[in-house]
Amino acid sequence: MKNLLNFFIVPVVLFFSFQKNSVLRYSGEKASGAEIRKEGKIVYLFFKADKEASGKERIVLQEKKVAEGKLKSAPSFDRSDVETGDFMVILSDSGGKEVIRQLVKNPLHPEMEVYEKEGISRKKIPLENAEFSVRYAYSEQIQTVKIEKVTESGTQLLFTQKL
Repeated sequence: MKNLLNFFIVPVVLFFSFQKNSVLRYSGEKASGAEIRKEGKIVYLFFKADKEASGKERIVLQEKKVAEGKLKSAPSFDRSDVETGDFMVILSDSGGKEVIRQLVKNPLHPEMEVYEKEGISRKKIPLENAEFSVRYAYSEQIQTVKIEKVTESGTQLLFTQKL
């Protein structure tokens, strides 16, 4: 009798344990290969910033690369971290709605550590040209990139381009 009971109960338990795995697969916790390839991309945008003779910045998108992978954490934008001269990179959809906003510390005035007799200090170094990059998780929604410079009176649009 005991063997007969085991004969019926063991297959039922196994059947329901496999059912839970298949339900998880379809609930979105596990994705198929096509979905992973679609979602598992990182986009890198490489820019070059030049300071013109007039003192105005000129920005050029040098390269756009798409790589397989997944961002561990998305960069957050905190308005309290913004200083005059920093760049705000705004990624928008085709309708102009902001999707992602990232902060890039002023690449033309980087803060460097200087070793002196008194110890280590930080100084801002003015540069004529610099390169910087931005990365974000791939999304078909993102169609344009804008770069604004933070000024004391607000922001100044430096660059706009469709991706």
